[in-house]
Amino acid sequence: MKDQTLTSLSATTTRRKLMQAGGAGLALAALGAPALVRAQSGPKIRIGYWPIAAGLPFYAAIEKGYFKEAGLDVEALRFAGAQQVMEAVLSDRADGTSNGTGSANIAIGELAAPGTFKIFCSNPSNVKNVLDEIIVPAASPAKTLADLKGKRIGSGPGIQNVTLAKTVLERGGATGATVVELPIGQHVAALAAGQLDGCYTLEPTGTIGRLNGTTRVLEAGVISKYVLGDAMAPWFGGSASLSSAFIKKNPEAAKKFIAAYGKGVDYVRKNNVEARQYLKGYTAIEGALTAEVPLAAYMMYNEFKPSDVAHFQKFFDLFSEKGIFSSRLMVDSMLYKG
Repeated sequence: MKDQTLTSLSATTTRRKLMQAGGAGLALAALGAPALVRAQSGPKIRIGYWPIAAGLPFYAAIEKGYFKEAGLDVEALRFAGAQQVMEAVLSDRADGTSNGTGSANIAIGELAAPGTFKIFCSNPSNVKNVLDEIIVPAASPAKTLADLKGKRIGSGPGIQNVTLAKTVLERGGATGATVVELPIGQHVAALAAGQLDGCYTLEPTGTIGRLNGTTRVLEAGVISKYVLGDAMAPWFGGSASLSSAFIKKNPEAAKKFIAAYGKGVDYVRKNNVEARQYLKGYTAIEGALTAEVPLAAYMMYNEFKPSDVAHFQKFFDLFSEKGIFSSRLMVDSMLYKG
């Protein structure tokens, strides 16, 4: 009986040692495992995007493997509009937004749930870095915005697009114009069919119309000129952000994500031509359009100068003045501080 007990104890000890050795081996293996393997235990970072050209740094960061290199598990979530991207963050179906998501849409979400959004990158545009424009049919007699008085003008859907369209037309002298909401992808066809006299739209719409000979740009960079008062002023129309909840819960992952996203921005800046290939699959831009579409500029949170914040604030203040925002929202409170 004693021998059997000793044998049983010996077997138990051996099994315990083997389990301990195995556990140690697994721990060592985990420590020595590549970042791509270890990333599986980290949080999934769900980023909503609107399929437009301005999201290029995000698309490139995914395709170039910058997020994977940082040991991050990033999931790209496609939405039909910027408002849906913002709403996904509010409802915890997404952890952040990519560039191209309307800054005013994000601001409306911030006003609804203060402290939710932290902007870490924005995509400023102006008359040089074109995103926004007024386009008309190729045969239109219009030479200035004032020539669109009393006309039917299309606008992308959503409060940011409609508010900006009305403001630009009003300040450009096109009094009495009727603004009609229409998905941006339908602007060129609506103009070609004579259903509208013009459109406040975003690229690549103007380039598409020019390439197929149906529309022309009446004026580009209209937000900078008519809203900010300077055609070269940066209009921070779209922004990339993370939710404060995600940053608080996963501070290290958030820092790594923003750094990897920044690599995407740097890549687009330095490889403007090569980077365009990553528009395919994430947007409807392909073929000859890939090489022609204007690309936005980008500004990371640590690149903002006081003058940039002032221009950003002037953009937000328009929505307060128009009663779209329930109260004045300070841009600086929404900028990620690092």
